[in-house]
Amino acid sequence: MDKVKQAMRSLLQPLLAIIVGLIVGAIAIAVVGGDIIETYKEMWKGAFGSTFFLTNTLSRATPIILIGLGVALAFRAGFFNMGSEGQMVLGALSAAVAALYIPGPAWMKLIAALIAAIISGGIWSALAGWLDAKFRMNLLITTLLLNYIAVLFAGYFVAYPLKDKTGSAAMAQTAMIDKSVWLPKLFSGMSLHAGFVLALVGMLLLFFYMKYTVRGFETRMLGANPLFASYGGVERGKLMLISMFVSGGFAGLAGAVEVLGTQYRYIEGSLTTPGYAWSGIMATLLAGSHPIGTAAAAILIAALQTGGMGMERNTEVPLEVSEIIQAALILFVSARFTYTFIKRRKKARG
Repeated sequence: MDKVKQAMRSLLQPLLAIIVGLIVGAIAIAVVGGDIIETYKEMWKGAFGSTFFLTNTLSRATPIILIGLGVALAFRAGFFNMGSEGQMVLGALSAAVAALYIPGPAWMKLIAALIAAIISGGIWSALAGWLDAKFRMNLLITTLLLNYIAVLFAGYFVAYPLKDKTGSAAMAQTAMIDKSVWLPKLFSGMSLHAGFVLALVGMLLLFFYMKYTVRGFETRMLGANPLFASYGGVERGKLMLISMFVSGGFAGLAGAVEVLGTQYRYIEGSLTTPGYAWSGIMATLLAGSHPIGTAAAAILIAALQTGGMGMERNTEVPLEVSEIIQAALILFVSARFTYTFIKRRKKARG
């Protein structure tokens, strides 16, 4: 019975956040003079109204799911990995370089590109974990600052040594990846590619890892009660490096699937401008770091983004309304975390 109540409570909080977001969005729509019902209908159609729009939404959700899964693992272990953007960018660049320059058949290049992305994103994330374990450098700060290094590093390489000089060469980007190395499309003529399947597989693997393995139990224990975990023999430093590496590996894979399934080259700014990393963090927070919930929340956020575009096309309501809804979700989640934190502090003082 307690498990049922806990499950209902965990479902209630995201639902309340969504309701609050929609109410705030309705107020914003009324302020700009739009019809609330009609606007939300157009938003729904823009996200799920046809097979074309649905696949667009799922395609946009793919990197958000992968990033959210990585952040969820780190959060469950009690570590704040805010460096998903840098890890994703390095993963994307590594995937592009591997697909372009590693010799061999197409299937080998594709696998090598995915592995290179996971390793590069994982190492970049584990670096922050090592700095924390070795020098007690704040993980939140180091992961945030490493984002700038990674983005600027990748920007330099595609602006100079790896820049595609064919054609007008106006953009900072790598050469086009051969079509044989692209991730296959799931539906002909649609944008959804096999990266979405990889994201779902990653979701299931992470769920079973956290739920049914000894290491997953240690991860959850470390995040819930570090002192008890230490008393029980859990090595914080070792588990931190493993958790941060896997977390960054998910972000690196997110960059790889965008390069191999959507853009077919690394283009400077193409991954940072849409805000995939911050959307993934938002999905994780909204779902309470639950792998399956994170995937569902990522699809919801992607639907708000793609639906907002359809709303702007077919109504007089601007795209910024969908961003207001997302901001309301963040505020609700932040308020919940703040309330929980204050409640725990009062309990500790008592």
